[in-house]
Amino acid sequence: MDAALEEAHAAQALGEVPVGAIVVSADGQIVGRGCNRTIIDHDPTAHAEVVALRDAARQAANYRLPGLTLYVTLEPCIMCIGAMLHARLARVVYGANDPKTGACGSVLDIGAVAQLNHHTTVEGGVRAEACANILRTFFRARRRKDIAA
Repeated sequence: MDAALEEAHAAQALGEVPVGAIVVSADGQIVGRGCNRTIIDHDPTAHAEVVALRDAARQAANYRLPGLTLYVTLEPCIMCIGAMLHARLARVVYGANDPKTGACGSVLDIGAVAQLNHHTTVEGGVRAEACANILRTFFRARRRKDIAA
């Protein structure tokens, strides 16, 4: 999760919402990295998880990523958990819960839908406070900036 937090800080430096993700092989090697890039890429799909999946898929030369784990600082949204299921990830680990758009249990639990043809193990709350803190700090500063303007 430390490497995902580094990616979140990279997103913050770009002026993006500070969410970071990494994809890790079974032997612990990082095979994909990503941070939020929706604003600078003008791309509503450029969430940290999707960016990391794209990076890992390019390196693997395959859109399927079985046996890999994705670590992300914020609970995935519907789009992102859907992409992870399509990639056939073995596991998803996230930090902070997302009470507004979280699709791994906070608002919806996409992984629990029995009819889906692939299921991914999901674990939440890993380094949750550190992951939530970077988001809190970012949005607090943004609100102060908006008030001052």
